[in-house]
Amino acid sequence: MRIWCVSAPLYSHSDWGGFLKTAQALQARGHEVTWVSGPALGAAVTRAGLRFAAVNETGWLWPPPPAPDLSTLSPAAAVMLRYRRALDTWLSEDIVGTAAAELIALAKDSDTPDVILADPFLSAAALAAEALAVPLLVCGWPAQETFAEDTLFPVQKNLASDSQERITRLLRRFGLAGVNFSKGATPSILSPHLHISYFSPTWYQAEADSILAQTLFVGGAPEAPADMMPEWLNAIPAETPLALITLGTVFTGDLGFFSWAAQAAARVGLLPLVVLSNNPIAPEEKAKLKAALPGGTRLLNWAPFGHVLPRCKLAIHHGGMGTTHAITLHGIPQIVVPHAADQRGQARRVAQAKIGLNLTAHDVRNGALLQGARALLADARIQERARAVAAEMAALGGPQRAAVAVEEKGKR
Repeated sequence: MRIWCVSAPLYSHSDWGGFLKTAQALQARGHEVTWVSGPALGAAVTRAGLRFAAVNETGWLWPPPPAPDLSTLSPAAAVMLRYRRALDTWLSEDIVGTAAAELIALAKDSDTPDVILADPFLSAAALAAEALAVPLLVCGWPAQETFAEDTLFPVQKNLASDSQERITRLLRRFGLAGVNFSKGATPSILSPHLHISYFSPTWYQAEADSILAQTLFVGGAPEAPADMMPEWLNAIPAETPLALITLGTVFTGDLGFFSWAAQAAARVGLLPLVVLSNNPIAPEEKAKLKAALPGGTRLLNWAPFGHVLPRCKLAIHHGGMGTTHAITLHGIPQIVVPHAADQRGQARRVAQAKIGLNLTAHDVRNGALLQGARALLADARIQERARAVAAEMAALGGPQRAAVAVEEKGKR
C-alpha cells in the first residue's frame, strides 16, 4: 500500500503516543510510507528512516499570533478570545483551504495514496482524503460523540456555530459532503473508519459512553534505548532517584514553573532534571532560572526518555500527549499542570486513573507542588496503580497492532 502520514510541522504532532512509530512499523511491513508536513519536520522524519514530502502549508496555524493583553478585557471577553484562538489554530479557513488544495495537488503530481493517516486536528487532511476518495484514519485520538448543544456554555455555543460555518464553507469550496467531520454541535475531525489511541480503555473510563466503535486502543510499551546513555546521566549514581520536570517544546517560557517544581522535587529527596527543550531563552532569563534552582539540578535542552524515565520516581509536566504517554508507559506517578488545549484532558485523565495529580497554576503558586510530591511518593497505592496502568498499556500491542489495523482498513 501507498500510505501518507500527514501532520502539522511540530514534532509533538508526529507523536501522540505512537504515530511516528506506527509509520515505521508500516514501512517495516513492506508498505510505501511517506510523511507529509511542513519543512520544519523534515529532518526528524528523515532521521526516523521515513520518506518525507514537504508542503508549504499544512493548515495548522503556527506560530500563533502574539497573545493579547487579557488584563484589558472583561472575563467573558478573555474567555471568548482564548476559545477563538484555539479554534483558529486548527480551523483558519484560508490556511486550511490552501493546505487541502496543496495536498490534493501533491497526490495528483505523484501517486495518490491508498490511505491517509492524519494527526487528530489536521482538518486539511480530512478534506484532502475525501477529495481523493481514500480512507482517512486518525492517529492519536479516540473517536468520540460530540457534545449536545444544551450542555455547552454560551461561549462554546458561539464558537461551535462559527466552526460549523467554517467547515460548511470549506466543504462547499471543494464540493465535498464532509464524510470526515462530525455532525454535532461541536464539529471535529471524525474518521468513519478508524481512530487509533495509544492509551487504553481505562484512560478514557470516565468518557466511555462517548467513545465510538471505530476506536482502537493499542497502548504501548517502553522500548530499550538503541543508543548509548549520555555521559551526564551516566555520571549520576544509579541509586539516585530522579524527577523529570518539563513543559515540552512549546511552553518553556514559564520559567517560574521550572524553579517551583525543582525545589519541590529536591525537598522530597529527588534530583531534578529540568528539560527546557531547544526553544531559545534570553541569556539573562536563563541565568535567573539557574540561580533559582536547587543545587545539583541538571538543566537540559533535551533528555532521552528511554534512558531517563526508568530512573525517575516522579514526573512534573504540562500534560502534552506524547510526554504523558511516555511517563505513563514507565509507570511513574505524575503531577500535571496543564497550560492549554488537550493538556487539560490529559491532566484530568491522570487524576481519574489515580496515577497522579491535576493541578492548576493557582495551585502551583500556593505551594501544591511540594504537597503533591510528598503525597505521591508516600502513597504505595498510587505507585502500584501507575505500574498497573503501564502493564495494561503494554498488553494492548502498541504501534505494531496499530499497523495491522491500518493494513486491514486499507485493503477494504
